[in-house]
Amino acid sequence: MARHVARRDPRAHWILLLLGLIVLLAALSFNGLVSHVGGGSGPSTAPAAPAPPQLTTGGPVLRLDGPTPVARRLPARTLALTFDDGPDPRWTPQILDVLRRHHAHATFFVVGARVDEHPELVRRILAEGHEIGSHTFTHADLGGLPAWRARTELSWTRNAVAAATGREVTLLRLPFSSTTNSLSQPQYQALRDAAGSGHLGVLADRDTRDWQRPGASAIVQAAIPPGGGGAVVLMHDGGGDRSQTVAALDQLLPRLSRSGYRFTTVSAGIGEPGSTVPAGLGSRLSGTALRWAQAGAGGLASAMNLLLGVALVLGVARLAVQVVCARRHVRRVRRPRRGPEVTAPVSVIVPAYNEAANIAATVRSLVASAYPALEVVVVDDGSTDGTADIVERLGLRGVRVIRQANAGKPAALNTGIRAARANLLVLVDGDTVFQPDTVYRLVQGFADPAVGAISGNTKVANRRRLLGRWQHLEYVIGFNLDRRMYDVLECMPTIPGAIGAFRREVLLAVGGVPADTLAEDTDLTMQVLRAGWRVSYEERAIAWTEVPASLRQLWRQRYRWCYGTLQAMWKHRHALRESGAGGKLGRRGLPYLTVFQLVLPLTAPAVDVFALYGLLFLPWSTLVVAWLGLLLLQAGTAGYALRLDRERFGPLWALPLQQLVYRQVMYLVVVQSVVTAVIGNRLRWQRMVRTGEAAALAGVRPGAPVNAAGRGGRPY
Repeated sequence: MARHVARRDPRAHWILLLLGLIVLLAALSFNGLVSHVGGGSGPSTAPAAPAPPQLTTGGPVLRLDGPTPVARRLPARTLALTFDDGPDPRWTPQILDVLRRHHAHATFFVVGARVDEHPELVRRILAEGHEIGSHTFTHADLGGLPAWRARTELSWTRNAVAAATGREVTLLRLPFSSTTNSLSQPQYQALRDAAGSGHLGVLADRDTRDWQRPGASAIVQAAIPPGGGGAVVLMHDGGGDRSQTVAALDQLLPRLSRSGYRFTTVSAGIGEPGSTVPAGLGSRLSGTALRWAQAGAGGLASAMNLLLGVALVLGVARLAVQVVCARRHVRRVRRPRRGPEVTAPVSVIVPAYNEAANIAATVRSLVASAYPALEVVVVDDGSTDGTADIVERLGLRGVRVIRQANAGKPAALNTGIRAARANLLVLVDGDTVFQPDTVYRLVQGFADPAVGAISGNTKVANRRRLLGRWQHLEYVIGFNLDRRMYDVLECMPTIPGAIGAFRREVLLAVGGVPADTLAEDTDLTMQVLRAGWRVSYEERAIAWTEVPASLRQLWRQRYRWCYGTLQAMWKHRHALRESGAGGKLGRRGLPYLTVFQLVLPLTAPAVDVFALYGLLFLPWSTLVVAWLGLLLLQAGTAGYALRLDRERFGPLWALPLQQLVYRQVMYLVVVQSVVTAVIGNRLRWQRMVRTGEAAALAGVRPGAPVNAAGRGGRPY
């Protein structure tokens, strides 16, 4: 019911948001892929058929690019020490130091992702005369991967090494491979495929199984070939604690040197020149871009971890503050009220636009109020469904109907304020049903002359369906706990349109109900605070209201609320510099709204993507425990809030589903509202379709004629 004319709603931002979330998930997944790199040389996957016999009984160096496989061995008393899973910033330098101290050379099969993290170590390996080979980019079992993924693993590793050193690797050792007699058919096929891109396969004669940490002495014994033969020895410089490997190496080198062994690289051991070749410009550029992407993905993951941590801390802190303030509010409410009983005349103003479904119940509930002096002013704002006629047919004493052309809810309220006879005014939505004691309880706070306005307790009438239950929980847990907190902190930003009481002098002083924002109730409440008045909350003044019954209606309502709240926050931003009640709004209420109703909801889609990333890459047990812990904390808070509002605990079963569905809808509403505000679109009023469930609560059939004159209040 408003005059705002809207331009076409923005749509492109949803595509941008979706693309952004996809990019975020891709970046996080890439980081998960490269940061959860395993280690070791244990069995690959399920048991598989063995490779051809000429390979399982042949040498460990395999050339498979020809029609006939060629397997080569190292000569006697020649040892090619090989180290997998590095480079590691702790263990690789220690191993290099031991090798240098004993004048030995070795071959390092590096993991591409770790090369990107520590390119300086790869350069040191080459600078000290050692050899490097590929161990895939993410320590992946190539024998169990599709061909495209296997090619990517090898290509990315070559590019990573090229960017770090200017050289490309040709040696390849498959992760989870070991000695020749353990080579499986899938691994053999993976080596055959890799040979097509110029890779030379390297297995081992001696597997020390140092990744199992059997002790330095056991590692030494496992590395020594029998009978003075030559061997390729498998060890590790990354993937875990390699202190035993370092100690074993320091024992093995002098021991075998005294026995006439020489320690060399794999290529030198078989009489071939160095295995690395100069890298082309394309490989170097691709590797550099890959390193930047990996670093960016890692930084993004760290930022998301920080964001999630901050969000969790703020969320827990918010719950704690809400509960503490609620307990203080309860003690305050239970104290005997000071000051005289308030019985001054009250005018209830009901702006109505096409409220035929509920208006009869609303008016009947008002005139049935147990209050000594009450009038009801219904302002029909150009309704087309006979709203005013329904009220007039009721024939209730103390009820006036004012008709006007459609001008919007603020204009209707201001019309009612001008026509009202009392100095205490209660503003009520046309779909709201009061209890008999609501008006009385609502206005008792005016016994304190510092109080300029009072918020009542809005409850959901149509809560039988799941969406209604979710909103019921939101009203009780979010809105009402927040209102108790705001009351204690004296920074109430919103008196809901469904139920609020004001002094006439306050409304006149602030210029009436403002019409330049869509959240006129929030705007008005902030103006009252900035005028120096206190705004309080009366939880016992209960009003039953009808909430949206479909997601579409919910979206439209909350879109308007959120957009209007943003308008009001911006309009009253100067309260930050004010003193008194306005300063409390500016330094308490506005920051709270900014953090919990703007910033955190805007980041929520990214947090949800991070949760999906966690499902893919983190232990499920950890995630389940964390989620259950947060859910139990929320359930405990919800139970406390329900008890404070004297509500049953039954709706708590809908809380987990609310976190999975309803929460996301509310966050997307914030995104839409912010985008609308940023691009300068003007949002029109989004009116909710009434179903009459609030009327059903009061036992009144919508539009039914009522002949009784009503009871309770004395008309004046």
